[in-house]
Amino acid sequence: MKKLIVFACVFVFAIPTIAKDISAEIAAAAEKINPQVIKWRRHFHQYPELSNREVKTAAKVAKHMRDLGFDVREKIGITGVVGILKGAKPGPVIALRADMDALPVRERVDIPFASKIMADYLGQKVPVMHACGHDTHIAILMGTASVLAEMKDQIKGTVVFIFQPAEEGPPGDEDGGAELMVQEGVMDNPKIDAIFGLHINSQTEIGQIGYKSGAAMASSDWFTVKIKGKQAHGSAPWAGVDPIVTAAQIIQGFQTIVSRQSRLTTAPVVITVGKINGGVRENIIPETLEMSGTIRTLDPAMQKDTHRRMQHTVKTIAASQGATATLEIDTKTLVTYNDPALVKKMVPSLFKAAGEENVSIREWTTGAEDFSYFQEKAPGFYFFLGGMPKGQDPMKAAGHHTPDFYLDDSRLDVGVKAFANIVFDYSSD
Repeated sequence: MKKLIVFACVFVFAIPTIAKDISAEIAAAAEKINPQVIKWRRHFHQYPELSNREVKTAAKVAKHMRDLGFDVREKIGITGVVGILKGAKPGPVIALRADMDALPVRERVDIPFASKIMADYLGQKVPVMHACGHDTHIAILMGTASVLAEMKDQIKGTVVFIFQPAEEGPPGDEDGGAELMVQEGVMDNPKIDAIFGLHINSQTEIGQIGYKSGAAMASSDWFTVKIKGKQAHGSAPWAGVDPIVTAAQIIQGFQTIVSRQSRLTTAPVVITVGKINGGVRENIIPETLEMSGTIRTLDPAMQKDTHRRMQHTVKTIAASQGATATLEIDTKTLVTYNDPALVKKMVPSLFKAAGEENVSIREWTTGAEDFSYFQEKAPGFYFFLGGMPKGQDPMKAAGHHTPDFYLDDSRLDVGVKAFANIVFDYSSD
């Protein structure tokens, strides 16, 4: 009987020892490959490509995945790349995702690998910059693939590496992004049980990770309002119907939806008009005007209610001015919703990657992510990785999508550790 008791104790204590060894092995491998991850990141930063145009980026990713011996699939969602690693043991199918596209922004940061690339965007020649950190996402996932390839014999199940184009939105009327990849079956062959993604953040200190359970990022709707009035001389506005004044009142009405009609204790709502086109000359009241913008909500019911209220506001205000108006709304992304049970299970993996003291719960954000389309097909967890230089004031750090956007890329290994630990911990049951 005593022998049996001793054996039982040894068996119970052996489990955390094995888990600890895996985490230590991951840490050592991630730190070893970190210089190469940084090198990849700087290459992608220097040679960025716009949405649905990530041809050279995709080719470099695909070659790396093939060199690792993965099953590689290309041109999914136009330029997307998928690499599949089958572990030596049976288990679940886990997906890890990185986005690849850059933005039409001119870089002002003085770094040796600054972008000088110009490209065509909707018929215009524009500068191109990785002004949102997608270059780091590509490099981190490539590094994770390298680490896990070396640990293949210890992996239970299958790991699907998704390199996605056009997260920032496909140009013009093109299809693209996560939604198109999902339509083309990326979540179904093989069928994915859970999906994970990360986003670098220029206002979170390096080495830190932030996350939120439940609704984490907003849905993004783009809208267009078209107003028709009656043209008149600018000196005689009573002879016409002014679509510019009508537009001004509609904009104020939209803000009243936010400040006086939305239950903001449930979730925030943002309505922003970002573009107005109307008129050709200072002394002519134009006949028509068009304006467009974005809607951000963090609750599906509030999203529908906001749409309804905006339709009512546009029609009634236009009618009160003697004008007519239409409102078109195009949903770009859904609410990024982190499955609470999945978050609870995987947060310890983030502790292993960054240290428990460096992992914190963050507020939801009205930024949007098309990662949400993957989450419609399987439970997902999307978290944030710090990229701000240590000791910098977050309030002074340049924001994403700006010419001065800057990242300290010295600790990209934390992202590699997070992804790799997630793979092993998810399949540990």
